[in-house]
Amino acid sequence: MEENIFNREHLVNSLPNTSKWDVIIIGGGATGLGVAVDSVTRGYKTLLLEQVDYAKGTSSRSTKLVHGGVRYLAQGNIDLVREALHERGLLEKNAPHLVKNQSFVIPNYRWWEGIYYTIGLKAYDFLAGKLSLGKSTHINKTKTVERLSTLRKKGLYGGVVYKDGQFDDSRLAINLAQTAIENGATLLNHFKVTDLIQDPTGKITGVNAQDTETSKEYAFASDLVINATGVFSDEILKMQKKDARKSIVPSQGVHLVFDKSFLPGDDAIMIPKTDDGRVLFAVPWHDKVLVGTTDTNLDDHSLEPQAQEQEIEFILKTFNNYLDKPVKRSDVRSIFAGLRPLAAPKDDSEKTKEISRSHKIIVSESGLLTITGGKWTTYRRMAQDTINKAISLKKLPKKTCQTKDLAIHGAKPTEDRSSHLYIYGTDRKALAALTASNPELGQKLHPRLPFTKAEVVFAARNEMARTVEDVLARRVRALFLDADAALSMTEEVADLLAKELNKDEVWKQNQIQQFKKLASQYCIDASPVSA
Repeated sequence: MEENIFNREHLVNSLPNTSKWDVIIIGGGATGLGVAVDSVTRGYKTLLLEQVDYAKGTSSRSTKLVHGGVRYLAQGNIDLVREALHERGLLEKNAPHLVKNQSFVIPNYRWWEGIYYTIGLKAYDFLAGKLSLGKSTHINKTKTVERLSTLRKKGLYGGVVYKDGQFDDSRLAINLAQTAIENGATLLNHFKVTDLIQDPTGKITGVNAQDTETSKEYAFASDLVINATGVFSDEILKMQKKDARKSIVPSQGVHLVFDKSFLPGDDAIMIPKTDDGRVLFAVPWHDKVLVGTTDTNLDDHSLEPQAQEQEIEFILKTFNNYLDKPVKRSDVRSIFAGLRPLAAPKDDSEKTKEISRSHKIIVSESGLLTITGGKWTTYRRMAQDTINKAISLKKLPKKTCQTKDLAIHGAKPTEDRSSHLYIYGTDRKALAALTASNPELGQKLHPRLPFTKAEVVFAARNEMARTVEDVLARRVRALFLDADAALSMTEEVADLLAKELNKDEVWKQNQIQQFKKLASQYCIDASPVSA
């Protein structure tokens, strides 16, 4: 029987076969996974280590947009917008099963807004060039209401329609991990880097790491270590130099998820200027509507950031300003917070919405490369720039980037999105075969969500899921779509996973307990209520 290349035991057992790696990447979010794909497709021996799970942090908590950033256009950051729009077009081409062309409507409640936003978005279309997703147009009040039936009609003049990309972030992360492994890289989740190995001169020669499933310690050798840990970048920087300068300013973004009835059509809403100058989106996503995001400067960070009460109230109040059918706290199906790893400014004067979203590569005296900033849309370009930087520093032999036209695992044009299984792309056949061999696996995990038992088994066998959280948060998106439904699925998923991974009853009960504690934080009542 052919060895399953995505099997974790197989990957761990193959580690002794490589005495020295060309590239070691710390961090399995969008940036680290992008670097792994870029590195291995150029032909370098590549190892990626992720302390928890792929996209566990920021990379599963985005607004699910593949976009140039209309707000950056307003700030005059033309280069960033042009680069992001170019990457948006490439991503739609390379992962068509995950990226869709999404129409957005900007409702106009002042007479001049139609002209103002139409002109601005024509510039947006122009910057996209040949990779444009469609032309922006102005529509009258009647057409705006036809498209957005729940929109507040009082004072409405019309709307401006534009096109942007929408995607599933953690699904793309899993597919990138699979792409890297298929091309010969070794990627391991639940594998924590505990220290950097340095020679007497301070030069980095590798990393120490621990398999958190077995507690076994490892030492890996490489002349090139890339720190792609997002908001945790400073922890890695401090491993090589205790007084390393702060490189990250974490900014928190919060999202609330509602039933589709609050935005029943196919269009998303873009609110370009809220009370405090931020942008707010309401986006259809997996038969729900996702509303966010906030932009709150934080002093610290964690793997499970918590929404602040004022952020919840801000989203509810702003969304309700645009609705005829108001939302209440009790309508929130899930609430999640993510941290953006913004590159720290040279002084402390900048507000988070003014700090550059463009990426930055830091080269430490020890030889450590740290990639910070950026966003999901530009992950491929960030990876290309990082490996090119390593080549320019003579840390790698020169080889050309291969990712511009590289099809990502599962890539398949998707016309019909009526089944939630469209996100599996070419893997949908394997899922169907699984259900055909055992019809019981076709049963749904919860009546309110479409996910089946087969998807849990498939996640364990082919998508490197190791915990109930890995499955319900990032392989299927239950936790992010309906936290109460995810809680109800816990025991069944733990049971299926324990059988697949040969785990005992103690492990199973531990998993149930851990996930229930986590999922309660995604329920609105778990958030502190202001007095």
